[in-house]
Amino acid sequence: MSRIGKLPVDIPSGIEVKIEGGKIIFRSGKVSKEIDTKDNVFAKIENNQIIFSPKGDDRQSKAFWGTYRSLSDNVIIGFTKGFEKKLEINGVGYKAAVKGNTLELSLGFSHPINYDFPKNITINVEKNIVTIKGDDKQVVGQVAADIRSFRPPEPYKGKGVKYVEETIIRKAGKTGK
Repeated sequence: MSRIGKLPVDIPSGIEVKIEGGKIIFRSGKVSKEIDTKDNVFAKIENNQIIFSPKGDDRQSKAFWGTYRSLSDNVIIGFTKGFEKKLEINGVGYKAAVKGNTLELSLGFSHPINYDFPKNITINVEKNIVTIKGDDKQVVGQVAADIRSFRPPEPYKGKGVKYVEETIIRKAGKTGK
């Protein structure tokens, strides 16, 4: 039994959910998102909740059961609260600035890095903290991973771009005789 799959997904007011064939369509105002289950799970709406059940008893069906339940829950959380990731920039002369739909990063290279982020994502920069917000968990995480990949933190001085909650295990440098 999937512990996650058997939990129902509550539908808050203001969000419409329709199930058409193998697709679950979420609508909040003008924004619409769709999850294609590819007929791997059964989904039904009862008492303002989405209830999922597996197609069969095999391992693959149970995996899909929990996966599509979590994806549906993430869409509803994205519509109501949104998702957020915070990155910290450490290093002398390292800085970031938002210009329109572009994040300009100075990370110790000979040139600045211009990162064009998607339109449904908002990025704010305060001192050395970059905050990424959006309504799609996957896109927010991917944008954060892309920004971190430009200069991952190094273990000797801790310079680079890291997640705020991430801890960098420091190494001792060379010791002289």
